[in-house]
Amino acid sequence: MRYEVRLTAGAERDLESIYNYIAEFDSSASANHVLDRLLKSAENLAMLPERGAYPRELLALGMREFRQVFFKPYRLIYRIIGQQVLIVLIADGRRDMQALLARRLLGA
Repeated sequence: MRYEVRLTAGAERDLESIYNYIAEFDSSASANHVLDRLLKSAENLAMLPERGAYPRELLALGMREFRQVFFKPYRLIYRIIGQQVLIVLIADGRRDMQALLARRLLGA
């Protein structure tokens, strides 16, 4: 079974921000490489989305509807809804993920 993988508007903004940051402080070649790898990580979820781990920050709150995969140091946070994988957040895992997840996923 193949799932449809979709990015939320927030996840699309995340990708754009990551790309722009790397292009500005490293190179456009590096930014393109990271973008390609992040998109490939997302595409790979179409075949087996359940393979992702539960984010520990959300497990601590008893939430099991979100999962994550990595292209280190980046984390792709998503949820599975029917036959869709909805990527809701793409972020550098070195950030304050607790605060970021609370703002993006919990509306805090």
